[in-house]
Amino acid sequence: MLEDVAGIRKVVLACGAVDLRKGIDGLAMIIGDKYKQNPFEKGTLFLFCGQRSDRIKGLLWMGTGFLLLYKRFEDGRLSWPRTTQEAAELTEEQFHYLMLGLNPLEPKIKDVNPHRIS
Repeated sequence: MLEDVAGIRKVVLACGAVDLRKGIDGLAMIIGDKYKQNPFEKGTLFLFCGQRSDRIKGLLWMGTGFLLLYKRFEDGRLSWPRTTQEAAELTEEQFHYLMLGLNPLEPKIKDVNPHRIS
């Protein structure tokens, strides 16, 4: 997976909505100005979501330049934390929840009890 190839050691979620029309420079400024973090921290993937919650952008400093990532869900939407304007560091498990479309900070997985067929 990407985290193995790119050497991702930490994932930081930018809670709230960000204008996804921004490119590398605009997203790096948000990381530094709004979230008070270093966008040049090698191995840290910063994730952003816009108003439409079916797509996200990621920014990763590779040591020699930035890698800009974009993911669009074809069916369904992300449950992105919108209530806070802080950045949250995700565990590996929370990152996988996010890629499944769940809110990584408060995943709600419901058990399903199928009806028995007689």
